[in-house]
Amino acid sequence: MSGYFKDIITGLKSLAVGLQITNKEFLTKPITLLYPHESVKMYPRYRGHIELVKDPETGRNRCICCGMCEKGCPSGCITVKSEKRPGVKGKVLTAYILNFTTCSLCGQCVENCKPEAIKFSNEYNLASTRREDYIFDLLQKLHPEGVPEPEVDPELLKKEQEKEEAAKKAAAEKKAAAAKKEAAPKAPAKEGGESKAEEKS
Repeated sequence: MSGYFKDIITGLKSLAVGLQITNKEFLTKPITLLYPHESVKMYPRYRGHIELVKDPETGRNRCICCGMCEKGCPSGCITVKSEKRPGVKGKVLTAYILNFTTCSLCGQCVENCKPEAIKFSNEYNLASTRREDYIFDLLQKLHPEGVPEPEVDPELLKKEQEKEEAAKKAAAEKKAAAAKKEAAPKAPAKEGGESKAEEKS
């Protein structure tokens, strides 16, 4: 009998707590957003698709084109394209393609990135009926007005030019030596054999 009344008291306490929360929320003003003219403010830790991070000093992206994000992606949805330009230290990023249709938002790419060149975005409104709309070039998204040219180091450019000229000179010398060797007259192979044959006759 005591257990029966104990359950009633516990139930009434639970009901009182629930009604207290309900009455508190009932008196608050509802928040209504006129979507899509108004958007929801997302929390900083929200995980949207990844995006490149802009360096405040240079105005360019921080990516050093190491490819660790591409190698560490279990879904294989990242493609990094880069090229070497004269007078520029390291590689220059030319395209950063993300196929968001296969991304699992695991965060391996963000964790593997040593220079912290990528992060999760707060973009959530990605409704579309075309798969192509979910394939992003993150470099173009970061620089919609155009990617700024990297700074050229004059000393590095001079060294590269000298190295290239030295390589061309060495290749030309090697080619000239090979041509000279081919043009040289070849000595008869069986001179001794022919002289012995003449003596016998």
